[in-house]
Amino acid sequence: MTSPSRARVASSFTIVKGAMIGETYAVFAEWDFARTKRENLTRLRDENFIGASTETWLRDVAKVLNRRFEPDGRDSALVLLAKSACDIEVWKPLLLWHMTRDEFLVRDFLVHWLFPAFDAGVYRVRPEELHDYLKSIGKRGGIIRRAWSEATLRRVAAGLLKMAVDFGLLRGTLVKEFSSYHLPEPSFLYLLHAIRDEQRSPRRVIDSPDWRLFMMRPSDVEREILRLHQFRRLDYQVAGSLVQLTLPCASSREYAERMVA
Repeated sequence: MTSPSRARVASSFTIVKGAMIGETYAVFAEWDFARTKRENLTRLRDENFIGASTETWLRDVAKVLNRRFEPDGRDSALVLLAKSACDIEVWKPLLLWHMTRDEFLVRDFLVHWLFPAFDAGVYRVRPEELHDYLKSIGKRGGIIRRAWSEATLRRVAAGLLKMAVDFGLLRGTLVKEFSSYHLPEPSFLYLLHAIRDEQRSPRRVIDSPDWRLFMMRPSDVEREILRLHQFRRLDYQVAGSLVQLTLPCASSREYAERMVA
């Protein structure tokens, strides 16, 4: 298990290395649940079954995956979906959610910087606009184990924006613009289950900050739930202050198994 202190670490290394969406999908597609995480990552380094172009990149992929994920624990559903050839456009937002269980800086950036900018109607964002935010990471509980140089600060800012582009939240190269992002329906339903796993109250599920990862306000979440209720994909009842949300499955893992059945 990842220690609580490590989960608060703002790692410049993983941000600079990037989202690694394709690499993560490829590794998880070949994951062997009968082996430990160490054994699976050793096999990755020994066999290079993802076709990494250099040994350095292969080593970096293994290091980042080791840091970000617990495939035999909280992230097992994500691995199951990759092994079952889940559509990568459906899988990608789930990867982001799972990644941010451990990547403090990615989560904090999306929830506390990018979403507020989006919510305020900002159209374009530039890396230099993140510098003051990054310098204040410690005030929000982030741990920087070694002080960042100005060069590292610039690389982290650029890396965070590039990650948002990779996940479809932004578009562009030098200057990034917000894209018109929409969660695929299977992804939304999976995330409803995953957030419900942690927040049993329907109102807390709808109001969860996790939806900000996908630039969604509580009103957006409720609107999508109502749409799915109309199509009988779930049951949503509101009577005054009482809210009832009944999902198709008992857990996100069970829903993932249904997705690939």
